[in-house]
Amino acid sequence: MPKMRVLFVFLFFHFHFPETLSAPISEYRALLSLRSVITDATPPVLSSWNASIPYCSWLGVTCDNRRHVTALNLTGLDLSGTLSADVAHLPFLSNLSLAANKFSGPIPPSLSALSGLRYLNLSNNVFNETFPSELWRLQSLEVLDLYNNNMTGVLPLAVAQMQNLRHLHLGGNFFSGQIPPEYGRWQRLQYLAVSGNELDGTIPPEIGNLTSLRELYIGYYNTYTGGIPPEIGNLSELVRLDAAYCALSGEIPAALGKLQKLDTLFLQVNALSGSLTPELGNLKSLKSMDLSNNMLSGEIPASFGELKNITLLNLFRNKLHGAIPEFIGELPALEVVQLWENNLTGSIPEGLGKNGRLNLVDLSSNKLTGTLPPYLCSGNTLQTLITLGNFLFGPIPESLGTCESLTRIRMGENFLNGSIPKGLFGLPKLTQVELQDNYLSGEFPEVGSVAVNLGQITLSNNQLSGALSPSIGNFSSVQKLLLDGNMFTGRIPTQIGRLQQLSKIDFSGNKFSGPIAPEISQCKLLTFLDLSRNELSGDIPNEITGMRILNYLNLSKNHLVGSIPSSISSMQSLTSVDFSYNNLSGLVPGTGQFSYFNYTSFLGNPDLCGPYLGACKGGVANGAHQPHVKGLSSSLKLLLVVGLLLCSIAFAVAAIFKARSLKKASEARAWKLTAFQRLDFTVDDVLHCLKEDNIIGKGGAGIVYKGAMPNGDHVAVKRLPAMSRGSSHDHGFNAEIQTLGRIRHRHIVRLLGFCSNHETNLLVYEYMPNGSLGEVLHGKKGGHLHWDTRYKIAVEAAKGLCYLHHDCSPLIVHRDVKSNNILLDSNHEAHVADFGLAKFLQDSGTSECMSAIAGSYGYIAPGTVEF
Repeated sequence: MPKMRVLFVFLFFHFHFPETLSAPISEYRALLSLRSVITDATPPVLSSWNASIPYCSWLGVTCDNRRHVTALNLTGLDLSGTLSADVAHLPFLSNLSLAANKFSGPIPPSLSALSGLRYLNLSNNVFNETFPSELWRLQSLEVLDLYNNNMTGVLPLAVAQMQNLRHLHLGGNFFSGQIPPEYGRWQRLQYLAVSGNELDGTIPPEIGNLTSLRELYIGYYNTYTGGIPPEIGNLSELVRLDAAYCALSGEIPAALGKLQKLDTLFLQVNALSGSLTPELGNLKSLKSMDLSNNMLSGEIPASFGELKNITLLNLFRNKLHGAIPEFIGELPALEVVQLWENNLTGSIPEGLGKNGRLNLVDLSSNKLTGTLPPYLCSGNTLQTLITLGNFLFGPIPESLGTCESLTRIRMGENFLNGSIPKGLFGLPKLTQVELQDNYLSGEFPEVGSVAVNLGQITLSNNQLSGALSPSIGNFSSVQKLLLDGNMFTGRIPTQIGRLQQLSKIDFSGNKFSGPIAPEISQCKLLTFLDLSRNELSGDIPNEITGMRILNYLNLSKNHLVGSIPSSISSMQSLTSVDFSYNNLSGLVPGTGQFSYFNYTSFLGNPDLCGPYLGACKGGVANGAHQPHVKGLSSSLKLLLVVGLLLCSIAFAVAAIFKARSLKKASEARAWKLTAFQRLDFTVDDVLHCLKEDNIIGKGGAGIVYKGAMPNGDHVAVKRLPAMSRGSSHDHGFNAEIQTLGRIRHRHIVRLLGFCSNHETNLLVYEYMPNGSLGEVLHGKKGGHLHWDTRYKIAVEAAKGLCYLHHDCSPLIVHRDVKSNNILLDSNHEAHVADFGLAKFLQDSGTSECMSAIAGSYGYIAPGTVEF
């Protein structure tokens, strides 16, 4: 009998505790072991985990009536550390969740001892290494969530043996290789996600065997070869299919039309071709369909008129042609329709918006004609209306002037005529109005209550006329005011100075008259001011120098008189000026920024003088007669000779000093390239980039140029505002740049080197092709960034900031965190930019960073964020 007992004990431990597990310990000791490798949050949250409190009362611990631990839930407590292998000594555990913490290290193979485990959630941590093959023993497991960790290796085959799985999320890791055909074995699986990895190969047709599957996510950063297997059409229970952004090619299989329960179909950002599959019109339950950013061609099928439940229809950036079918305007549930950048013709469906649910319409960059339909905002739900770049004509519907839900309206580059609807500029939620390049007439709308959030008004190149009303000063939030190319008359209202958020004013090409309003200098955030091609008169106001971050000033082709204020030369932020073709007189300032400006900026002013413009008039009168030497006395002749000799000596001494001065100036302008890694270009290659056509950004911190190097690489060159000569702070800048150049982090823009002389500094950065996050979110691409990508960008930016604030030596405080300072590479990976320069820039009086992205409507931070 004793021998049988020994054998029983041996068999129990052999089958219930694998070789990787040490001798059994109590559940209390197992919990203490777990606690010993966990770093608590700040402030502490695991204070209850101590011997004075029964372990069944510890935070996150659940016990049954026999005091066995059945669940351990430490979700979202900001804990870090590792997962102890002694978790396997909780033999009755059925639920283990450590999600949304900072746990790292490998997943312990000893977890395989928990034969009763049904729920395992380790998502949103930093677990790494490969998935333990021993975990195939978890035959009771129903939910396995490893989303957003750093797991590597091929997709684990061990999970294919867990036949009770209902939910499997392996996305957001670094798994590679192909999706195993064995992943088609589960009979109960309802949720499968392998998105956001580094998978390749073909999608196995065996996926079509998962007859219980309701949600399938296989896209985002995976790069498959081939297309969508038709077998996916066998997934009769499928509700959501997301295969976006994963290099799929070929045609959309007609078999997808069999998915009668499908409510979401996301296939955007692939290389799908062929016509839009008519069978997709059979998806009677479909609510969201995104086929954008592909190479689909042909017309929109008539069968799509049967999609009575569709709320989102995205077909933009394809090669579709033909007319927009009238049934699009009759879809009863339609809320979002985006068809931009195709070759669509004909008119916009008359009934579009009649369902009273329309939220977003973007039909831009097509070849549409006809008039705008009258019902776009019939339900007062329309937020975004974009029709720019078409051939639309006729008036803007007056109903848009009462559309209180409207936030963005972009209808530029058409043939619209008539006046701007009354009330449009008073809509409470409006943030952006673009009506440029049309044939609009009438006056600038007189408004009582203005749109308090209106940030951009673009009315360029229309036929608007009349005087600007003083009520223009009520647009307190406007950042861009572009009225160029119209026929506005009268004086520029003094109330313009109340627009404290303005960064760009363009009033060029109008008939404004009278003096330049000095109050314009109260717009302290201005970086761009263009008043050219008007009928302005009077002097240039000295107050302009109060705009400390202005970098573009154009006053050309007016009737301005007087001299150019010499104080303008002290505006270190100025990078481009134009005073040409006025009636200005006097000497052009030759110091400060004026030493860099081209002489063409001063042409057309006959009374201006200076370098390249001719000598100044005055001094010795032209009509003075030279005295006759003949008949002079010998003593007087001697005095004249001595005088000429002294003058010659004086000129010689002056020439020597001038030569030395020029030599010093030449030395001061000599460029030096300091590299922080091996570079395949020279300082001349960098200087060659400094052209107007290469500008990609402007702001108080300087101008940013895109440059192509001889080896084909692209860089971004930031030209910082010029230093005043003799500035003691130049030395500190060099030391600081040396520190920044040594920083190497995946989510921080790399400083490749810098070029300097005694007057100017050029920073050379790696180039980010997708620009800033601000441009992506608020430019034309705004709203098309998937939420998974947005979340990824936020996490990556946070990692970069965390490194600067906690791990960098010395620690660096950013002090200007905003979307325009988060740059995106070709894979939309986030890189923090403009860090560590805030302190330096404040010393020179230009503490603002990138305040305007060239060619787009960007985000301007309300203030500096300090960490």
